[in-house]
Amino acid sequence: MPYQNISATLSDKEIEQVKAAFATIQQALPFLVNLTAEERRRLLKMGDKSLAFVSNSLTIAQANPDVLPASFDLAEFGRDYRLMTVLTEFLFSLRQLTEQVDDTLMAVSSEAMTSSLGVYDYIKMAAKTRPGLKSSAEQLGERFKAIKGRPSKVATSNLVAARVEAG
Repeated sequence: MPYQNISATLSDKEIEQVKAAFATIQQALPFLVNLTAEERRRLLKMGDKSLAFVSNSLTIAQANPDVLPASFDLAEFGRDYRLMTVLTEFLFSLRQLTEQVDDTLMAVSSEAMTSSLGVYDYIKMAAKTRPGLKSSAEQLGERFKAIKGRPSKVATSNLVAARVEAG
């Protein structure tokens, strides 16, 4: 669906349903691990070429179990391979969902920032003639102050102009 404008809400019930779905996934996968950077560095990595190698190795091992030493756990190898393929499928789905959530978050954040810039512009103008708004305008203006003597990257007027162009 092409992006135009996001006008959506989630009810408290829907939010809880999504959180419950995440919890259900985590409960269904109690064996998931968190690797340290050192552990990740030390592990063998498997890319697309290696996938065929592992698949072929399993097939050949299953067809010729008599050539494997007694200490080789062929059943465990099969379980690892099956879990690897299922987790790969899950990961593709999760990455797609993550990308959609990230893109939607970026779009709706931009919309909120654009609205905020409009509010800031209106409050600045109104503060010139309406008592009590000067401190609000200054509070909103803190976002655009220079950091440690550096000028801000984009002047407020340029942001407001961009907002008007974006329509």
